[in-house]
Amino acid sequence: MSEGQRKTKYPATRRLLLKSKLLKKASSMLVSETEQRQTEKQRVVTESFPPLQLSGLSVQELQDLCKELQKKIDLVDDARYDMEVKVVKNETEIQTLRQKVMGLKGVKRPSLKRVKKADDMFGGLSDTSKLMKADFKVNLKTRKKEEEKKEEVTDWRKNVDAMSGMDGRKKMFDAGQ
Repeated sequence: MSEGQRKTKYPATRRLLLKSKLLKKASSMLVSETEQRQTEKQRVVTESFPPLQLSGLSVQELQDLCKELQKKIDLVDDARYDMEVKVVKNETEIQTLRQKVMGLKGVKRPSLKRVKKADDMFGGLSDTSKLMKADFKVNLKTRKKEEEKKEEVTDWRKNVDAMSGMDGRKKMFDAGQ
């Protein structure tokens, strides 16, 4: 027989039957495993937290019980918070490590097409374009520079007396218009 045509060990119907049996077995195992987890969880909860016997307790005993339960709740909340902080820290560390790995692998660059030089492109157009030789600056608009008005710098002490009071303010206002 050639390598392209291999004879299968089991016919298609037999393989389908085996596959269906495996799936049934796996689903039954999954159901039993979830039931087992549920019973284990229930057992641990009953061991850790026995049912409260509140009948026959005085008010002081009830208050002490509440304080004790509050302390246990605080301890559990502290442990939960610490675990959450650890999880967040680990997630950020995993993210930074992934970024480092991507940096080490490098990003795949797309294959670039080869582009001819600008001189070759202009040379192929016509002889007149060779004369211009990419003189683009000629076509740009020119802008005239306006001479900036320079104010005279004078000694400020001479102007203090003239500009003091409301008269000085009026002079400044009139000079601005």
